[in-house]
Amino acid sequence: MLTLEGLVLEREGFRMTADWSLPDGSIAAVIGPSGGGKSTLLDAVAGFLAPASGRVLWEGRDLTDLSPGARPVAMLFQDNNLFPHLTAAQNVALALTPKRRLTTEQTRAVEDALARVGLPGLGLRRPAQLSGGQQGRVALARVLLQRKPLFLLDEPFAALGPAQRAEMLDLVAALAREQGASVLMVSHAPEDARRIADSVVLVVEGRAEAPAETARLFADPPPALRAYLG
Repeated sequence: MLTLEGLVLEREGFRMTADWSLPDGSIAAVIGPSGGGKSTLLDAVAGFLAPASGRVLWEGRDLTDLSPGARPVAMLFQDNNLFPHLTAAQNVALALTPKRRLTTEQTRAVEDALARVGLPGLGLRRPAQLSGGQQGRVALARVLLQRKPLFLLDEPFAALGPAQRAEMLDLVAALAREQGASVLMVSHAPEDARRIADSVVLVVEGRAEAPAETARLFADPPPALRAYLG
């Protein structure tokens, strides 16, 4: 379980709070107006932003002072964070080792991960030779190999068309279920939340509200959500 305990985040004059838990194995969409602090919230969970006060916990373990690499977190960024000089397979392999030379077992694991996300036989291509959707799949394959219990998605599929974005969201949900992982997903699109999220974290007016059940929230939105949806 992810727990944000009395969390206060401050960045360049901006301040936001959060105090809630996310059950294991659940998918939560983080939505709200631009500039409201959605990415700031993910940065704090990932370890890129130290809180002004409060704690970030996973299964009761305090993560607050841990570096990003020491946390049980795998993150997908907006730009997919792929190295352009590396092949798709080499980018995925970074989840296992920084070395270029892989063991037979590691090579097989990379190939299996690429196949699992729908990219069999494309391991030798570089990012520039792949479509935007394929690049997202490479980044997702790397997350798959990290085998972390918490996935953080900072709008990695925002540049994709509706059909591709829906396909990628379905794949994220399937992989999370397979690994028993929880997902915290920033999105500007309410349809993304409706598609795969069990709950919604509304970030508005300097506060990340506690996760609320998706269908119930959209059926009877509070004033802040109604104003955001228009």
